[in-house]
Amino acid sequence: MDREYKNARVLMVEDELREILEKLTKEVYEKNKDEDRLLIVGIKRRGEILAKRIAKSLGTKIDVAFGSIDITLYRDDLTSIDKKPIVRKTEIPFNIDDQNLLLVDDVLFTGRTVRAALTELVDFGRPKRVQLAVFIDRE
Repeated sequence: MDREYKNARVLMVEDELREILEKLTKEVYEKNKDEDRLLIVGIKRRGEILAKRIAKSLGTKIDVAFGSIDITLYRDDLTSIDKKPIVRKTEIPFNIDDQNLLLVDDVLFTGRTVRAALTELVDFGRPKRVQLAVFIDRE
């Protein structure tokens, strides 16, 4: 439902966002309920926020661990975005080797952000399985 507010176009309101997040969380749970543990890693910045909400919701049902990554230095367009890019801290406080991992971002469009995130994750280890959860698929 599109709504106009000054110079911004609102695509969803809070209740709609909550409903989508609940559906996404339910789907993640169904695919991982039989696993010993699920590592949830959010791509900074907005994917991190969604990942925290998913982890909090799932944490009452299955064993989860939360982390976040900053892909700035792994981008294929790093030299064209800024001469002094802002690099934030990557926080993966667990071993990802042979673990089930859920990578979370807010939007999927070209896949470049996800590619950069996967490249960075390999620097931390080799997960058994990587799943991707995105809030909006722009295609």
